Amino acid sequence: MIETFYGTGRRKASIARVFLRNGEGKITVNGKDFQDYFRGIIRAVQALEPLRVTGALGRFDATITVAGGGPGGQSDAIKLGLARALVRLDSENRAKLKPAGLLTRDSREVESKKAGLKKARRAPQFSKR
Repeated sequence: MIETFYGTGRRKASIARVFLRNGEGKITVNGKDFQDYFRGIIRAVQALEPLRVTGALGRFDATITVAGGGPGGQSDAIKLGLARALVRLDSENRAKLKPAGLLTRDSREVESKKAGLKKARRAPQFSKR
């Protein structure tokens, strides 16, 4: 039986569910290849940083489902999900991932719009006359 390790990552409005299995390094996101899903987005390569830090790049297959938000938030959610799955795989990975800041959830969210304002804090232009 192939053992599967799971990790959840969240960032802004994005939620990523990451499933790690032993394999040859194939990564699929929502049924597509990782490179095809994040075509042309250079920042998405940073999502694989937890695998690089732990030296697990090419040793595991990852099946990822991600929903909500844009490509930037989705790639950051995947990064956190991968890091959490690697810690479940082997608790010694925590010592490598924690100093790199890969286990920290970025809790910044979009502030809600307020009544009487144009955006969350942007007031209408003041006219004296």
